[in-house]
Amino acid sequence: MVDGSDGVAFAVPSCDACDRPAVVEQAYSGRILCGKHLAKSVRKKISKELRQQLPLQKGAHTTVLVAVSGGKDSAVLLDVLVDLLGQRRDVTIVAGTVDEGIEGYRPPSIQCAQDLCDRLGVRHEVVTYPELSFLEMDRVVKRLPSVLAKDKNAPRMACAYCGVFRRQGINHLAQRVGADVVALGHNLDDMAQTVLMNVTNGDLERTLRLAPHTSTPVEGLAPRIVPLRWVPEQEIHLYALHRSLPLHHEECPNARGALRWRHREMVASMEADVPGTRHGLVKMADQVKALRDRVVASGGEGHQTPPPIPCPRCGSITSGTQCKACDMRDLLDIEDAAA
Repeated sequence: MVDGSDGVAFAVPSCDACDRPAVVEQAYSGRILCGKHLAKSVRKKISKELRQQLPLQKGAHTTVLVAVSGGKDSAVLLDVLVDLLGQRRDVTIVAGTVDEGIEGYRPPSIQCAQDLCDRLGVRHEVVTYPELSFLEMDRVVKRLPSVLAKDKNAPRMACAYCGVFRRQGINHLAQRVGADVVALGHNLDDMAQTVLMNVTNGDLERTLRLAPHTSTPVEGLAPRIVPLRWVPEQEIHLYALHRSLPLHHEECPNARGALRWRHREMVASMEADVPGTRHGLVKMADQVKALRDRVVASGGEGHQTPPPIPCPRCGSITSGTQCKACDMRDLLDIEDAAA
């Protein structure tokens, strides 16, 4: 029995695998787990995904860049990857952080990422937006009103610019360390939200481009893998607490109001009403991609994404006439600012 904050005692259920007090009830599976067995469950899911997403060829060396932010998802990803792969001589794990230039938010999160890397003995690389010829996000936010006054169709939220710039930063880090693969910390909730966003936007193209990219690599880019894709956000957080990982708990000050927040609430509400909804959304996306692959393999035209080409301005890989980062540069008049 445990006393709650209002003084009322309530019973804590026991783990269904042992007699320890439970820390989570998985409504989607019916299991009730303590910290130890939750950690075992999380490791098992990640290990299974790694076997599918990261084929290691005998006699070949593989460098994995793990994108870390200081938050719970990337911390758990790095911790588990080091645990599962850290002793292999044919695998090198490097952590990479993109510093977007958000005062009061990014510096402490980078410190958490560095503390974790020190603890795990992992090399940590950082790249800033100015190094990539992008404005820091604090400056982008200040410039948005003038951008919108000039072009009412320009993206209104800072996240639209930051997401594009951050992807370029990860690509830069992958090239810097010679990465064969980039591991991202997208959890089950993240993936389900993205799928729902693509569905509501009617964006089949983005659904077909969803990671993992193991079987559909893009020439010139290290393929992305997402080993946490079947682990719910709550379980990621509990695992991080169980392992006492150094974490930065603050949300980005620019995130509120972004489209993803609305879909985040929608997915959480649907999952509460119908446990397993998140899994269903991600499985649906997998089935769409598999259907495309079968059509293409059988000789049909299918729905294929345009072949990538180098951006004529910056050389980054793009499927359009100019990469999104350069589009954003134009909107923000970054060259003029730099001058």
